[in-house]
Amino acid sequence: MNRRESLKILGIGAISAGVIAEGCKPSDKKDAKTNDPEFTYDRAKEELEREKQLLAQDKFFTKEEMATITILVDIIIPKDEVSGSATDAKVPDFIEFIVKDMPSHQVPMRGGLRWLDMQCLSRYGKAFRECDAKQQIEMVDLIAYPNKAKFEMSQGVAFFNRMRNLTASGFYTSEIGVADIGYAGNTPNQWNGVPDEVLKQYGLSYTEKELKECVKFDS
Repeated sequence: MNRRESLKILGIGAISAGVIAEGCKPSDKKDAKTNDPEFTYDRAKEELEREKQLLAQDKFFTKEEMATITILVDIIIPKDEVSGSATDAKVPDFIEFIVKDMPSHQVPMRGGLRWLDMQCLSRYGKAFRECDAKQQIEMVDLIAYPNKAKFEMSQGVAFFNRMRNLTASGFYTSEIGVADIGYAGNTPNQWNGVPDEVLKQYGLSYTEKELKECVKFDS
């Protein structure tokens, strides 16, 4: 599937959260400070408390569900010569975090993963994660293109749309994804004065004093 021409647009538009955080294990009060998750970005006090609570919760997805999610996100955004894959950007962890932060995703995601396995069991006699790469792509192709998918695939299409949106959101809010689109953010710059053509347009020019004291032109 085409990786970036469509996903960059989708990913930037679908960004609904900007954090990829690793879980922490509950501990007794004595060890609470040392085991708190470390945040490397600014957050309001209430946001920090909310995120700590979510990270302390038990995992929502089972080991088998996470295995399927890991395969799907790398089908959506594989590793290439430009950047790493979705799993390199820890997108599965992002999705685990988001479904706890936004519980409305939980039933559609779990239901979609179950639907996917049932379809693969019917077609190939095994769950999606146990299928070979060719079978996995065959299954994904049936639900990845809404305008081409058959009506009976509508539940799978809805699930894959959600998975694709979450994957793009997680990837393009990660360090790898930001680098992938070439976003530099606010960077320091040196102003070398008003361009000559603009000065001439308005009949202006710098004085020798201004050129000497205020304006420096680099080659």
